[in-house]
Amino acid sequence: MWAATRAWVEAGLSGAAERIERVVRLRGGWTSTMRRLDVAGPDDRRSLALRSFVTPFYVRHADGLLTREADVLSLLADTDVPAPALVAVDATARYCDHPSLLMSLLPGTVRLADAEAEHRAELLARQLVRIHRLPVPASRRPRAYQAWTSPERVRLPATTDRPDLWRRAVDVIRRDPPAHTGRFLHRDFHPGNVLFTGAGDDLRISGVVDWVETSWGPTDLDVAHCSMALALLHGVPAGMRFADRYTAAGGALAEDGGAHLYWRLLDALGFAPDAEKVAVPWRELGRVDLTAGLLGRRLEGYVEALLHRYA
Repeated sequence: MWAATRAWVEAGLSGAAERIERVVRLRGGWTSTMRRLDVAGPDDRRSLALRSFVTPFYVRHADGLLTREADVLSLLADTDVPAPALVAVDATARYCDHPSLLMSLLPGTVRLADAEAEHRAELLARQLVRIHRLPVPASRRPRAYQAWTSPERVRLPATTDRPDLWRRAVDVIRRDPPAHTGRFLHRDFHPGNVLFTGAGDDLRISGVVDWVETSWGPTDLDVAHCSMALALLHGVPAGMRFADRYTAAGGALAEDGGAHLYWRLLDALGFAPDAEKVAVPWRELGRVDLTAGLLGRRLEGYVEALLHRYA
């Protein structure tokens, strides 16, 4: 059901002769339905990306999420961050079947394979440093970050034979959040939200997408989220190396190891008990090897490695 949404898009196209020629459902997302719209005019063709929230939970929160993304895309338009250009937004579904945001379609593809993962991680670290360095006026700062779990909400894996490890990790996040300097955060920065072109020496980041969770908070939190994703995709060592890549690229993290550990575990424990949720879109993109068992082992191994290094 998207007849009203299609009419809204076509009403906003530049020039009466432009029309939607083809619609392709995009894979790899779980919070929203993504479509590629191929638009044809008398003299040119272009493609747009359409995000629509269709599940009840995200429909309820769509006004805040899509309005924030629209504001962030407008802010990024004058920067060197390769983000989509905002075309239109209907955050309350006044005209559309579902709350929707229309934006430019960026070149490139999501790359999740183990091949070239190390090279991509270097580029991810450099890109994240550039995002965190953006000068954002106080009047245009996004909302303060929100924690995605708490000690009371963490669910321990039912099959773990190391409950003491998990309880120790949960105890780390029982403290008040450490003092930090706020920075502009993507807040959902991970390989599934970054597009690449080329290969080898020509490998480049061509786009950073999905800015609905953009926040103001500690750089450690963005690094934590990307590190967790890399650990699940490519193994615990890959996740543990990312913070070092980030600081080598010029990024700044909490100097106190305990503070950094807090942010890393605050993110990691949000994936408990098994990280199965993230596997659904990743499997759609070809990572069928990411079984529930493998993800559970990697999550537990990553929590253990964090405690070993930073506690």
